[in-house]
Amino acid sequence: MRAQRTGAADGAGRNETVEVGVGRRHRHPRDHAVHPQDHAIQTWRRCADDAVLLDGFHAVKHAVRFGAELLVALTTDLAGTLALADQLAPDVRPALAARLVELPGERMGSLVPRLHPTGVAALAVRPSREAQWDALAHRPRTAPVVVLDQPRNLGNAGAVVRLAAGCGATGVITTGPLDPWHPTVVRGGAGLHFATAVARTDVAGLPHGPILALDAEGEDIRGMMIPDDALLAFGSERSGLSAELRARADRVISLPMRPQVSSYNLATSVAMVLYHWSLHSTGTHSTGDHSTSDHPTDGVHQRSPHRW
Repeated sequence: MRAQRTGAADGAGRNETVEVGVGRRHRHPRDHAVHPQDHAIQTWRRCADDAVLLDGFHAVKHAVRFGAELLVALTTDLAGTLALADQLAPDVRPALAARLVELPGERMGSLVPRLHPTGVAALAVRPSREAQWDALAHRPRTAPVVVLDQPRNLGNAGAVVRLAAGCGATGVITTGPLDPWHPTVVRGGAGLHFATAVARTDVAGLPHGPILALDAEGEDIRGMMIPDDALLAFGSERSGLSAELRARADRVISLPMRPQVSSYNLATSVAMVLYHWSLHSTGTHSTGDHSTSDHPTDGVHQRSPHRW
């Protein structure tokens, strides 16, 4: 049975039809509102293919700290995550409190099959390639660019991004098929892709600057200065530098290594070279403007350029 009531009852000046009878009720407009959990899940599923997956508290923390645009942020334990933020990253706690939506573990698992032990995940807008490339190609360059030539291991590539961000390198470029923004790379980088520039190109497309290529047969690094605008090229652990990149190298250099030891881990090699660069600088290391960071070395090296 139907009944009519005037708009005075609903405050909108319109007649409203009400269903009357067993098992029927009028649906208030509020009934149509989407629950925050459902809205977060819908947003995740809509954006997941094109967004950057931030897997774990530290990845989300770093992304927020360095200006990532979050699309959705989830946690299995809101109170626990905010307590962790109070302890480790109070500077990003307000942003996390405003964005995080708590979901049961099984619902999170349907979105992130390999959920991080911290139970935190988020999606962020991927920076445009143009913006990344502008930073990598900008001259004069005040810190080296790390070039990973045909890398194969996603986790190692992520560790290199983390090193580059922490040491103040201009950024990381990869050649070959590996996507440096792959979720496993971002996880290995702890979200610090947003603290530096990360892009992919071929050898012919590398930005200008002297190319220093690492190889066991090269000149000992301990006898040289690394220029600020250098491209530091590292081959894969299995096959080393490609012939194309080696042909473009301005200088081939090597790291000190005990006889009969075949190689270092890729991230270890990058760390040694960047540390050598920073030790032999003539300028000062800036800590940037992240005064509340739990890593006070966030920032970039500001140094006078060396002559090549």
